[in-house]
Amino acid sequence: MKLVKSGDGVEYEAPGHIHCYVMNKLVIGKDTKKMNLGISHFLPKGGAEMGAAPVERAYYVMSGKIKVTGKKGEDYTVGTGDVIYIGPGEEREIKVIGTEPSTILVIVTPP
Repeated sequence: MKLVKSGDGVEYEAPGHIHCYVMNKLVIGKDTKKMNLGISHFLPKGGAEMGAAPVERAYYVMSGKIKVTGKKGEDYTVGTGDVIYIGPGEEREIKVIGTEPSTILVIVTPP
């Protein structure tokens, strides 16, 4: 078992993310064998550029609201309590909706 307290973790500068603060809570190879778990705090007008990763990702919105847009133009509004799954290699863009910050629990598994 491993307990990670509220203020614990490793700061991470996520490439292509705008107005965003990321704290990795569990890191593959250091804390776990099969997943990363992080918290992303996006300010209003924040988000992430269109991009893909070779990993599975799930975003659980803890507060606020985001729009996730796929490469083919599909849009998903994801609010507090909602989860969106993004498969390996799937491109996505994220934008905060509204004037409130958004906090997202991010779970990533290796390919």
